Amino acid sequence: MNEDFIAHVRKNEDGTWASPHKLSEHIEGTARMAETFAAEFHSGAWGKAEGLAHDAGKGRLLWQSYLRLKSGYYDEEAHLEGKRGKTPHAIHGAELVEHLFGKGIGRILAYCIAGHHAGLPDWSGAEGAGQASLQFQKTQVKDLGDIEPSIIDKLRTAKPGLPPWKFAQGGLDLALWIRMLYSCLVDADFLDTERYMELNQALTRGSYCSITELLDRFNLFIKQLDENAEDTKVNELRRKIRAKCVQIAQEEQGIFSLSVPTGGGKTLSSLAFALEHAKVHQLKRIIYVIPYTSIIEQNADVIRSAIGEDQVIEHHSSVDEDETALKLRLAAENWDAPVIVTTSVQFFESLFAAKSSRCRKLHNIVDSVIILDEAQLVPVEFLAPILETMQLLVAHYRVTFVISTATQPAFKERMMSDGQLFKGLKRIQEMMGDEKDVNLLYQSLIRNQVQFPADLSAVSSWEEIAEALRTYEQVLCIVSDRKSCRELYKLMPDGTYHLSALMCGQHRSAIIKEIKEKLKAYEPVRVISTQLVEAGVDLDFPVVYRALAGLDSIAQAAGRCNREGKLPEPGLVIVFNPPRKAPQGLLRKAADTTRSVVLGIEGDPLAYGMFEKYFAELYWKANSLDQAGIQDLLDPYHNDLQECSIYFRTAARKFKIIDDTMQKTIFVRYGEGEKLIDLLKAKGPERWLMRKLQRYAVNIYNYDFDGLMRRGAIEEVYPQIFALSSNLDYSKDIGLLVDETAYDPEDFIC
Repeated sequence: MNEDFIAHVRKNEDGTWASPHKLSEHIEGTARMAETFAAEFHSGAWGKAEGLAHDAGKGRLLWQSYLRLKSGYYDEEAHLEGKRGKTPHAIHGAELVEHLFGKGIGRILAYCIAGHHAGLPDWSGAEGAGQASLQFQKTQVKDLGDIEPSIIDKLRTAKPGLPPWKFAQGGLDLALWIRMLYSCLVDADFLDTERYMELNQALTRGSYCSITELLDRFNLFIKQLDENAEDTKVNELRRKIRAKCVQIAQEEQGIFSLSVPTGGGKTLSSLAFALEHAKVHQLKRIIYVIPYTSIIEQNADVIRSAIGEDQVIEHHSSVDEDETALKLRLAAENWDAPVIVTTSVQFFESLFAAKSSRCRKLHNIVDSVIILDEAQLVPVEFLAPILETMQLLVAHYRVTFVISTATQPAFKERMMSDGQLFKGLKRIQEMMGDEKDVNLLYQSLIRNQVQFPADLSAVSSWEEIAEALRTYEQVLCIVSDRKSCRELYKLMPDGTYHLSALMCGQHRSAIIKEIKEKLKAYEPVRVISTQLVEAGVDLDFPVVYRALAGLDSIAQAAGRCNREGKLPEPGLVIVFNPPRKAPQGLLRKAADTTRSVVLGIEGDPLAYGMFEKYFAELYWKANSLDQAGIQDLLDPYHNDLQECSIYFRTAARKFKIIDDTMQKTIFVRYGEGEKLIDLLKAKGPERWLMRKLQRYAVNIYNYDFDGLMRRGAIEEVYPQIFALSSNLDYSKDIGLLVDETAYDPEDFIC
C-alpha cells in the first residue's frame, strides 16, 4: 500500500504536527480487532473483511488531497481555500465489497461499511430515507477504480464465505447479525482511532476483575451480610432463594425465570446466579436491565457493595459524569466491563438502533447473562420484536436471560384465546422449581392481606378515600395518574407527602428519603403517590391503598406493605375503584383485565398462578404486539428478497419506548437546579452540565407545555432547550405546577 496514504492526522500539544496515522496501519488494526470481536459469534472472517474495506475510500488521491486541505496538513495555504462539506469515503468501501464478493456477501458487508460513520442505512428511500439510503448512495460512486490497488488485493484474499448459521426465512435473524457485525466494526474503528488520537485515554480502558474474582468478592460479602442480618423469617427465605439460584446456575445456558415475591431479595439472588453461571460457562459479563432510572441507583449501590465500586458501570441519563472515573465513563461507551447496569430504554432501543454510538456496544452483549429486572414492564407495543430478539441472542450469541419479577409475564409461546399463535419464548426454566414449589414460596412470603371491593363496579369518591386514609398514622395510597394524585393530595391533612413524575428526580429522592426516615422512626407518615413507587422503591408501610389497575401493579403496590414482615399481623392492602378511570390505552385495558380475572375467585388474588392468566388475556387485548411494524421493516424477505432490503434507520426511528413526540422536557428551578439553569444560559449545553441537569428535569405532555408557555412560565434558554423562568411555578410540595401557580397574583398588586 502507498505508505504516504494517511487515515487521520493530529497536532501535538505544542501545535506541531504528530506523525500521521497511516491508512495501512489503521485498516489492518481495525480489521484485527473487528475479527476478534466477531469471532465471539463465529463470524471472525466477516469482521476482518469489513475492517479491511471500511476505509478503502480513503485510499484515493482525491480523498488524500481533501484530508490535507481540510486539516491544513502539509499545506500552509490550505485554510484559504478549504473545500466546503465532506468528501465521502464510506460508500466506496461498501460498493467495493459488492463488486468483489457479489450481491449476497457484499450487500451484508455494504450495510456495515456504508454506515460506519453515519449509521446503518435503509436500503431504499421507500420509507423516507431519500439520499441517505444505501440504494441511492451506491449510484453516486463513479471512481471505484481510483482506489489504491493494494487495498483491493488485500481485501480480495479476505472473502468471508458462508454465514455462520442458516437464517430462517423471515424474521429478525439476518438484521440482528448485520447489526452485530456493524457493532464489531464501529467499536474497532473507534478504538483503533483512539489509540492514535488519544493514547492515554486508550490505555485507561480495561483491567477489570475476572468473573471468578468477582464471585469470590460476592461470596465474602454474602457471608458478612448473613452474619449481620436480623434473624427473621423473611431473611431466612432470602437465603434459601439465593442458594437455589446458585444451584440452578450449573444448568445449560438459556432463558430462566426468577419468580420471587416482592421483597424476596431478587437483586442479590439474581447476581448470585449470574456470577456462578458466568463462571461455569466462561461468560464475560452481566447486564442488569432495569425499567426506571429512579431505581437503578438503588440497585447499582447494592451490586457495588457486593463486588466493588470500580467494577460496575451505570449507563443511563442520570449518571453524574463529574463523579464518575474516566475508566468507567469510557466503559459506558462500549460496555467493556464485567457488570453493566442500564435502563430498559437504553438496552432495547440499542438492540434496534442504527447510530454507530448506540450500536457500538452490542457485540459485547455476546457471552453475557442479561437480567431483566421487573420484566413485566417490557413494553407490550414492542413485545413481539423484543421476544424474537431475545430468542435469537440465546440461540446464536451465547446469551442467558433471567426474567426477574414477582409478577411473571406470559412470555412463553402459546395459542391465544382467538386461536392465533403467540410467538413468545420457546422454553423458560423457572429457577424456583415447578409451579407447586413456586406457589409454596409465594405462600410462605405472604406478608399482607389484599382486599378488593365486594362490588368491582362501585366507585369511591376522593373524599371517601381521603377520609379513610386519615384514620391511619402510616399509610401509602397509589393512584394511576398525576391529576388524581393532586386531587386526592389536596384533601389530605397538612404533613401528607406527594410523589409524582411532575417532581424532578432530585426532589423525589429527597422526599423518599424523608419518608423512609419517618417509617423507620415509627412517626406518622401519609403518602399520596403515582405508580412511580411500585418498582424497586423499598418503602415498608403497614397499610397500602391502590386504585384499581393492572394485577401486576397491584402486586407491586402490595410489595410496599409489610415488606420486611415485621408486623405481628399481616399488613393491609385495599384496592378501590377511583372516580377517574385509568388513562386510556394499555393502562385502561390492564385495569379491565384485572376486573375480569379476579371476578368471583376465592383465595389470594395475587397467587402466583393468577399472573399468567392475567398477562395472557392482556396481550390478547393489546391492539398490536408490534405496533410500529418493526419486524416487517427488518425482514429482508418481507420487503424484497432480491435486494436484501432492510430498513435499519426507519426501524430505529420507530422503535421508541418513550414517545418523545408527545412530550417535552423542561428543567426546573429546584435546589441546585436554579444555579445549573443559570449556568446553561451563560455557557450553553456542555456535556457535564446537561448530565447534572437530568436530575432536575420533568417530562410533560405537549398541551401542558403549551399552557406553561402561554402564561410565560418557561423560557427557551438555548435553542430547543427549555427551563422554568422562575421558581414560582415549582412547588416544594407537589413539583411542577402545570394547572396552577404557587402564588396568588393579587400578592403582587401594590
